Amino acid sequence: MADVNSLGRHVLAELYGCAFETLNDPEKVKGFMIDAALVAGAEIRESVFHKFSPQGVSGVVVISESHLAIHTWPELGYAALDVFTCGERVDPWDACKYLVDKFKAEHITATEMRRGIIETGQRAVVNQ
Repeated sequence: MADVNSLGRHVLAELYGCAFETLNDPEKVKGFMIDAALVAGAEIRESVFHKFSPQGVSGVVVISESHLAIHTWPELGYAALDVFTCGERVDPWDACKYLVDKFKAEHITATEMRRGIIETGQRAVVNQ
């Protein structure tokens, strides 16, 4: 059987029971997301966040190793979070755990997907 490696790790997390005021504050959400990337050891490239009316925030932090993204539903105390990192240096769980703590989530569910699974010795196929 061939060895299997992946290009990246993608953590998908559901945060429940978060405070309306936190999830509805674009500056606070942005600050937490940027800090989470730094805590995980990522190199930040840029970020963009948008405040919806009447409530909610969506945003992304682009990192050299991939991205962190969030969408909030303050009225439900819910945030959908994804942290995708490539390479071995940055652990997406470090960022995820930081965000769970900062958003003071009462309950979370999270799963990790391996992205770009490559069998060792497999040739890349390029469509031309």
